Amino acid sequence: MANDPPSLPSPALSIQLWSFARSDPGPGGWQPLFDQARAADAAGVDRLVVSDHVILGENLEAYGDPKLGGSAGGRQPTGPDGHWLDPVVLLSMFAAQTEQVRLMTGILIAALRRPATLAKAAATLDTLSGGRLDLGVGVGWQREEYEANGLPFERRGARLDRTLEVCQLLWREESASYHSEELRFEKVHCNPKPLQPGGVPLWISGTLNPNVLRRIARFGSGWVPWGPDAEDPAKGLALVRKALEDAGRDPAGFQATAALPVLRRDDDSPDLGATLDPVPRMAAAGITDFRLGISLPRDHARSFELLAPVVEAFREAAGRPAAR
Repeated sequence: MANDPPSLPSPALSIQLWSFARSDPGPGGWQPLFDQARAADAAGVDRLVVSDHVILGENLEAYGDPKLGGSAGGRQPTGPDGHWLDPVVLLSMFAAQTEQVRLMTGILIAALRRPATLAKAAATLDTLSGGRLDLGVGVGWQREEYEANGLPFERRGARLDRTLEVCQLLWREESASYHSEELRFEKVHCNPKPLQPGGVPLWISGTLNPNVLRRIARFGSGWVPWGPDAEDPAKGLALVRKALEDAGRDPAGFQATAALPVLRRDDDSPDLGATLDPVPRMAAAGITDFRLGISLPRDHARSFELLAPVVEAFREAAGRPAAR
């Protein structure tokens, strides 16, 4: 059973930082990421999100193929020589330079990691960050990432389930045993445990097919919509709630994210009022995490100046106090 979601004000505002580059940014080229993270923390952004690729193959058109787990019409943001930072390592760096903002993978291709090793890394980061970690997880869309790790692409869903099952077992049990066709261990101890009671919250990503709904009901504290469901996640939440109820879980407190694109005026300046107008309606429908699609300046001061009024306006729209 999934653990209770963390005690974060709802609705929450999140931003995704670009933890990738089309080419090598050169010495010191990643410093803007840390400046942006510190500015977001100071401005009161609730959650920072970073994405994941272990390797890239050359068949990047698969990103737009829903049959492979991609998003119809989507395009991979870099070519095969793009530089992608490891999300767990990067979030560890953010944790050391921030104080309050939550840290999230969006998403981590968790099945590529060995289960006990991932459990240890996530528990360590959660402990050292003061209990600020969320793991958004999914199967990914790229066959080459599985092949490069010696794993079958066709069984990626079952492998993800096993990874999440083992992580939650090791986070919750002092002496853990596990038996499956591919993995067995007896009376093992994995410490430290995550600081958050019950373990690191797992946000399950995916289009709402039967396998994803089952995975959400079994493991999820939250849902990260993907594909066509990302266009209207509030509608998909009805299916999620039913899956939770069918599994004997109370849907109250379940979390879900939705994209919040920045709308612009005729002169191309951001229209903050129009951008935030859907927030009360979507929050009433069950959306708890609004991911603002905003590009930040490369330095701390300008990022803070941009984000501070956005955070204040978001909290007003969401009916939250103006200060953290």
